[in-house]
Parts: sequence; structure tokens; C-alpha cells
Amino acid sequence: MLMAIGCGSSTSPTTVSTVAVTGTAPAVGASSQFTATATLMDGTSQDVTTLATWSSSNASAATVSSAGLVTGVAGGAVTIQATYQNVTGSDPITVNP
Repeated sequence: MLMAIGCGSSTSPTTVSTVAVTGTAPAVGASSQFTATATLMDGTSQDVTTLATWSSSNASAATVSSAGLVTGVAGGAVTIQATYQNVTGSDPITVNP
């Protein structure tokens, strides 16, 4: 009896080289969807918006949901960050009152 042994494709994860965060700064009381795009070591890129961990450097100016939805709270400068596979990207914005 012959048994087939799997070979070929590698199951090791592809390493992320950079994460780019893009979006438009919302006005106070408005929201804007931001996106996170990971560039992998093999040169390909993928949308990781829903997989990234999001944060705001200044929650008194803007908050960000776990899905990258940024809401303006008050006028001011803030940096929106997304982290995916231990790589962080950021987008500095200014919320206008």
C-alpha cells in the first residue's frame, strides 16, 4: 500500500515589512473610515484593516474603533495607528472643529 505524503507548499507565515495607514481626518462629530495595508516581504500587499489593532494618540481629539472608523471628538492633532503582526503604521491628522 502506498501512502501519499504532502509536499510542496510552505505553511510558514509571510513576514510583514510595513503597514500603511490612510484616511481623511474627520471634522468634530463626524467619522471617517481609515484603512491599513500591510506590505509583505515578498512585495505583495494586503488590506488588514479588520485584522489590525487600532489606536489613537489623543482620544480627546479623535477616537478609533477596532475596525478603523475614526471619529472626531474635538479640534486638535492626533496620530492614528494600526498594528498588524507587531508592525505599526501611523497617519498624523488634525481634527478641525
